[in-house]
Amino acid sequence: MPTSVGNGNGLANIQVRDEGESSPTVKAQTIDELHSLQKKKSAPSTPKGSQPTSIFTISEDERNKQQLESISASLASLTRESGPKVVKGDPARRFEGSRVAHVSHHRVTPTIAVSDSALKFTHVLYNLSPAELYEQAIKYEKGSFITATGALATLSGAKTGRCPRDKRVVKDDVTENDELWWGKGSPNIEMDEHSFMVNRERAVDYLNSLDKVFVNDQFLNWDPKNRIKVRIVSARAYHSLFMHNMCIRPTPEELENFGTPDFTIYNAGQFPCNRYTHYMTSSTSIDLNLSRKEMVILGTQYAGEMKKGLFSLMHYLMPKRQILSLHSGCNMGKEGDVALFFGLSGTGKTTLSTDHNRYLIGDDEHCWSENGVSNIEGGCYAKCIDLSREKEPDIWNAIKFGTVLENVVFDEHDRDVDYTDKSVTENTRAAYPIEYIPNVKLPCVGPHPKNVILLACDAFGVLPPVSKLSLSQTMYHFISGYTALVAGTEEGIKEPQATFSACFGAAFIMLHPTKYAAMLAEKMQKHGATGWLVNTGWSGGSYGYGSRIKLSYTRKIIDAIHSGSLLNAEYKKTEIFGLEIPTEVEGVPSEILDSGNTWSDKQAYKETLLKLAGLFKNNFETFTNYKIGEDNKLTEEILAAGPNFDDA
Repeated sequence: MPTSVGNGNGLANIQVRDEGESSPTVKAQTIDELHSLQKKKSAPSTPKGSQPTSIFTISEDERNKQQLESISASLASLTRESGPKVVKGDPARRFEGSRVAHVSHHRVTPTIAVSDSALKFTHVLYNLSPAELYEQAIKYEKGSFITATGALATLSGAKTGRCPRDKRVVKDDVTENDELWWGKGSPNIEMDEHSFMVNRERAVDYLNSLDKVFVNDQFLNWDPKNRIKVRIVSARAYHSLFMHNMCIRPTPEELENFGTPDFTIYNAGQFPCNRYTHYMTSSTSIDLNLSRKEMVILGTQYAGEMKKGLFSLMHYLMPKRQILSLHSGCNMGKEGDVALFFGLSGTGKTTLSTDHNRYLIGDDEHCWSENGVSNIEGGCYAKCIDLSREKEPDIWNAIKFGTVLENVVFDEHDRDVDYTDKSVTENTRAAYPIEYIPNVKLPCVGPHPKNVILLACDAFGVLPPVSKLSLSQTMYHFISGYTALVAGTEEGIKEPQATFSACFGAAFIMLHPTKYAAMLAEKMQKHGATGWLVNTGWSGGSYGYGSRIKLSYTRKIIDAIHSGSLLNAEYKKTEIFGLEIPTEVEGVPSEILDSGNTWSDKQAYKETLLKLAGLFKNNFETFTNYKIGEDNKLTEEILAAGPNFDDA
């Protein structure tokens, strides 16, 4: 019962409650025990071995052991007989001796019998949740903050973009026999097996020297028949969360049966490569070994290297299965009609492929197989510079808890992000799970495409707003991968600058561009898809004289393509490029459909048209030495689909 205690000074009595009548107490004797009650145990989520140990379901301890053995094998140094001793969990927490697994591997003759790293345990933080990765980043990684909308703001260090000149591919018997694209115009810069192994050893030794590493086991490709198992070993929570978002996230059941990965990334980006190693040109190296199915990253913490490294892998693996890998956006109408969108930066690919009247299959990387199309990734990697709620509401709303924000600037007090601030870099980015987009189609697969849309921002102002392409023309313009940027010159003079990127993603392709183009044409012909060239750039003159084609007009054009009404329009052929242009599109002024009609100075138009045609011709000379098709007929067809100077 409560009792009253008087103080003898006339002050109010104080009610004192007996302990026996107090509210229920927690079931803990110590503060540590109280904290242990705060978290309940998750369902088993570690992978089983490739073969069950018995006909019965294996225990959780056995699954843990097999998973740790697999990770130890991944981290094995090739100059030692075994992988490191690995233990699951954060080293800041109590050591769990029962979780240790040490596995011997038969490798090359060891040159080092024992080392400091062989005497220590490497703690593995395996497939952590976003909440756990937030805690790791904020506690241990300088420059990590939670923004006002709940995203994790991080810094990628000195490198705020990809380093294509530091990317290397091992040239060996496998890659030569598989006819990888080498030489002029190719993004594939060769290195030998020995140099790769030097870098691999450097990366593995660095990772093994750390108290803890992050390990992600995930998938690529939403097509279950053709998905790839990938393992990412990294030193930063930022990198682990980035890949958690960008790759396909396995269910607990899928993770239990994950087994041995098909490909492994060793991200030791905080540690430089040795400049004295053969083929190295800087302290940065991104190395791809297709025979070993491994990728090593040294000297750059920019997370996009992992994403695009895996995309390069898919550009190698998928064509071997007769599956076309594509750098494109993809959406689907309510009737099941699928469209692919190709375009370089600034062409409007993201804007036009994001349509609230259609389902988003993916924004960047896809496969086209006999089953239809499938997204390679499980997330989106969006540019953030000048982002606004009005222009890109879907991206704006996706920047919330779980999203990684790279290199953005924010208010030090309220943590509101200033997306116009370029203090760190113009290449600010957001990486978020694809389900953060409201109209996404899950799973991210669809039927065979009906339309293939090639986007170009033609700042020269001579390409028509839309043209229907033959198969040969589609191949020609797909290989060309054209757009034009506006470059500033001295004394305020501005002029367009042509940019060509083979297959609209030259930095990532592994085979010769004509191989991808031939596969594209074959699939388009087989499944009845139509190719379109859409100019989102200038009309009525080049940049500085004409005007940008209104986005509303371009959207009307895209709508007409989706609906199929543009197939029924009347067409006429343009000079030089020989493009078929419609005479009428609903909602678009007919006079702008023929770009020549919009120029007041016809002579200037003709000269600019010939100039652009010459740039196309010069660019395409890189590809003419590669022969495809029976009796080289396909190569000749593609060349014939380019500009015809006899029309001049």
